[in-house]
Amino acid sequence: MTAPIRVEVDGREPHLEDLYLPLLTGYGHFTAMQVRGSRVRGLALHLARLSAATRELWRVELDEAEVRARVAHAIRDIPDAAVRVLVYHFDRPMIVVVVRPPSSPPAGPLALRSARYERPAAHIKHLGGFGQGYHAAQAQAAGYDDALLVDHTGAVEEASIYNVGFYDRETVTWPTAAHLAGIAMQLLAARLPEAGVPSRTARVEVGDLGSFRAAFVTNSIGITAVGRIDDVAYEVDTKLMDALARAEAAVPWDAI
Repeated sequence: MTAPIRVEVDGREPHLEDLYLPLLTGYGHFTAMQVRGSRVRGLALHLARLSAATRELWRVELDEAEVRARVAHAIRDIPDAAVRVLVYHFDRPMIVVVVRPPSSPPAGPLALRSARYERPAAHIKHLGGFGQGYHAAQAQAAGYDDALLVDHTGAVEEASIYNVGFYDRETVTWPTAAHLAGIAMQLLAARLPEAGVPSRTARVEVGDLGSFRAAFVTNSIGITAVGRIDDVAYEVDTKLMDALARAEAAVPWDAI
């Protein structure tokens, strides 16, 4: 992970004592976004994600206008960046904005190794991602690029930091086992039909992987083809990748 350009806590440069409590707790949540020209795709979805998680974790409401103002302040002179917004709660919500250089998706195609792991409260983008990080590191040590997380029933969930989609020559299938509904996935799924590719959600089991023609992963950084999962090889379907690129390009950029 690249070093931050700037870190702000509640809209200001933090003092050391501001960081004590965040450093000592793994209880919190965040969202990650790519900013270009001081704009971001799916801003309303990012804010809704933060609000819903704050409400679920602490039974309090998050001021979305404040979050937006905190991000705008942190990127005031940095129009292109990778931004994380972390939320903690110590008597009141604490908003931490981390600004790093902009990111690009890996070249691919990626090789994934399946690993049994069920992320707790998978619907929340929470802190403390040791489990998926561990399995990703183990996969990389074995010569793969990332881990594909699979639950105890053999159902595919997601990759360590990506959502995964499968293509059967006609339709993109997003797995329904417990996972984080990524912002990029939500934005793509809504626009894929306009790009000529139907999209659906369904249970996908490890034993089903060979029935698909192609696979890909997506997150806020972008879209990357998958070339192999375990011993199942996939083509890089250029028509599919072009359709995904068109769907992504159709997503508007929202001013922060």
